[in-house]
Amino acid sequence: MLEWILFAVCALLLFAAMVSFTGAVIGAIRFGFVMNSMHAAGIGDTFGILCLVLCLILSIGPGLNMMKLLVILVFLWFNSPVSTHFLIQVEYFTNKELYRFSDRIAGSKTNETASGEEK
Repeated sequence: MLEWILFAVCALLLFAAMVSFTGAVIGAIRFGFVMNSMHAAGIGDTFGILCLVLCLILSIGPGLNMMKLLVILVFLWFNSPVSTHFLIQVEYFTNKELYRFSDRIAGSKTNETASGEEK
């Protein structure tokens, strides 16, 4: 009986991971603004990794391999948002068109010049 419950939980986690990865791909394709696409891909990727690795952890049981998978999960959970952030930073600093959106991105200091005076 316990094996069937474990199988059902693993199946639900795999399904959630599949839906999350599919949503991330669709979001990356459908959003027109590159920062929105990267955000959708980063969120879907992070949640999909969580569900997938939790499914693997539940399926293999306790032991050394479970600890290895936990280390992999922690590494990917730190790595995925940071790499998404760096890709967005590269796009922001290399794309000339994004400077017209700088008032929304930078906050309220867009009406000031470098010396601190109003335009």
